[in-house]
Amino acid sequence: MLQSPIYSDCTMYSGKLVFSQLCDHLPLHSFRHCVPRYRGNHKLKSFHCLEQYLCMAFGQLTCRESLRDIEACLRAQGSKLYHMGVRSGVSRNTLSNANKVRDWRIHADFAQALIRIARPLYAKEDLGLVLDNTVYVLDSSTIDLCLSVFPRALFRSTKSAIKLLTLLDLRGSIPAFIHISVGKLHDVNALDLLIPEAGSFYVMDRGYLDFGRLFKLNNSGAFFVTRPNPTHNSAAVTHAAWTSPQDSDATRQSC
Repeated sequence: MLQSPIYSDCTMYSGKLVFSQLCDHLPLHSFRHCVPRYRGNHKLKSFHCLEQYLCMAFGQLTCRESLRDIEACLRAQGSKLYHMGVRSGVSRNTLSNANKVRDWRIHADFAQALIRIARPLYAKEDLGLVLDNTVYVLDSSTIDLCLSVFPRALFRSTKSAIKLLTLLDLRGSIPAFIHISVGKLHDVNALDLLIPEAGSFYVMDRGYLDFGRLFKLNNSGAFFVTRPNPTHNSAAVTHAAWTSPQDSDATRQSC
């Protein structure tokens, strides 16, 4: 029998699963503190909240497109589920029910725990600017949904939608604040949800232009950068000299 020299020395990997290696970096003790806070495992005999989280994390990391897709992939590796931390059988109905019934705040609190760990790792990252302050970018994304499945999230006559408001720390591109709302919520309302951080810069587009809200942001000691609307009518009231590495004659204009 002929044997290819390319594969003659190849052996199947028998070490720890890559997914399990990734999960080793997660502070699962924090997750276990979040679960009883919202009685996540109350009266559950199988498929606990941690297993739900691991299944959904697997779906996210492997770019699965549906619960059916997650189910098919995990069942194909049924003998390895135990080593992934999933002790119960996985089905799309079980996943769907868990996502529907269990308190979402478990995962929201755990996300904040992860953010608190990740942000200091990038605190010294160079932004390419002569600026030591924290710089945030505020923006939103509208996620279209099926009207028949999500009628309560009505956006237009033919579809539903939710809006994902995100405040992104440019050092590390890590979200510092995430809020999910109905699709009809105007972007400017996101400014009411923020707790301004003194000395930080907030960069946003013209959808967040509201002088009353921006005035409160200014009074808190924070700075903002935005664009005016095309119909915006303003005049400069003060000019202040500002030394710039690129242009020593630059000035800062206040309206």
